[in-house]
Amino acid sequence: MEIYLDNSATTMAFKEVTDLVSKVMYVDYGNPSSMHLKGVQAEKYVRDAKETLAKLLKVQEKEIFFTSGGTESDNWALMGAAQANSRAGRHLITTKIEHPAILQTMEYLESIGYEVTYLPVDENGVVRLDALEDAVRKDTILVSIMQVNNEVGALQPIEEAGKIIEKKNPRTLFHVDAVQGFGKIKLYPKRCNVDMLSVSGHKIHGPKGTGFLYIDDKVKIKPIVFGGGQQKGMRSGTENVPGIAGLSLAAKMMYDGMDEDVRRLFALKTYFQKELAKMDRVIVNGPLYGEGAPHIVSASFTGVRSEVLLHALEEKGIYVSAGSACASNKHTVSATLSAMGIAQELLDCTLRFSFSIFTTREELDYTLQCLGEILPMLRRFVRR
Repeated sequence: MEIYLDNSATTMAFKEVTDLVSKVMYVDYGNPSSMHLKGVQAEKYVRDAKETLAKLLKVQEKEIFFTSGGTESDNWALMGAAQANSRAGRHLITTKIEHPAILQTMEYLESIGYEVTYLPVDENGVVRLDALEDAVRKDTILVSIMQVNNEVGALQPIEEAGKIIEKKNPRTLFHVDAVQGFGKIKLYPKRCNVDMLSVSGHKIHGPKGTGFLYIDDKVKIKPIVFGGGQQKGMRSGTENVPGIAGLSLAAKMMYDGMDEDVRRLFALKTYFQKELAKMDRVIVNGPLYGEGAPHIVSASFTGVRSEVLLHALEEKGIYVSAGSACASNKHTVSATLSAMGIAQELLDCTLRFSFSIFTTREELDYTLQCLGEILPMLRRFVRR
């Protein structure tokens, strides 16, 4: 039996997506910049994908720019906007719980002379809006807040944050990393004063190495990838047509059944959290029972190291995570859990379980059963 509960790291692609990607690679393989029929066919996939994604977000097609994924989209939003608007100020704002693609980019910008304010969060991992209001200044050129935290599933108050930013400084740009939220929680950028929004394809059953950045038409931003001038000179490089086509189809499929899927996921999440909370010395972190994102559960297992429990579950065919996949190969303390005030002794005892639309109640029951068997055994071997 194989049970995959690491969907915040990546998802299994839809069969329809793999079929389409294969067709575009093998049959409609032209370069979209070519003027002959093969190129025209390829260019139509790119144009159709822009139309699909623009409709889902209720934005203009010309505001969608394809990238290699969430990391590039985040990097571009921050570095491109910072460079383009440096004359207006050099102050940036983000939160303490962002993905490394944001935090490390902010660190780089600090190293070249920008000032960054890192906003605190509450015990559930939700950004403190009073801190945001206090932080926005006349020289603040950009605020970046994630839609959904990738470790504990905290849903950030994007609409409220957008209103605060607009009120305090209408010239301040607002970027949202929607990598964990897109396809699960609807967000319409123009209704929330969001100027830029990052999305990744492989989190929504699409291909890896795909993503896009929504950039409001009024935003001043510089490219960070140069070359042949594709995508109106904003992001050079031959478009990944198979990936773009697959990303577009995956997004459409996620949105088509989203309301029912989200209801079912919330029911699974609530059930799983309640059952975990019944276990001896298990603490559920972050938003509980219908709050936050519908697909992420974080729990700390007192007395058992994350890595040990992860591999014990792996031996049972259950795949989970010890945190962000992009930081899982480094022995670092979770910035998110630390910012939430999680006890020091629990920081290395925490696992993330993340669901997809394919996750079943039976899979969760088996996981709970295995945890019930494994935890007492592992705790017996803990040095006292």
